[in-house]
Amino acid sequence: MEVKETNADDRPARTAGEAVERLRAALNRTCEYAVDTRSGRLGEVMGRVGGYVQLRPIGGGREWDCPPESAEPAAPDEVLRERVRRLNRESVSGIT
Repeated sequence: MEVKETNADDRPARTAGEAVERLRAALNRTCEYAVDTRSGRLGEVMGRVGGYVQLRPIGGGREWDCPPESAEPAAPDEVLRERVRRLNRESVSGIT
């Protein structure tokens, strides 16, 4: 008989709060977005190099460096709004 090791993530969440925390942690592992407060630009966090946060526009484009004190976590609705805006722009210009 095989014995399987389990951890806290293998068992069902006991409360709604625990489920929300697990979901947030999973989203943060897969993708992180931030707003550059200097310009208001929203970007996907690509890494941290030389004391700066490297951001890339959602959907691709040229990365830019942002000081960590000027990077704030982006709200999910901001990310969704930017994705829709980009898709609309691409569909109008015939890029899709």
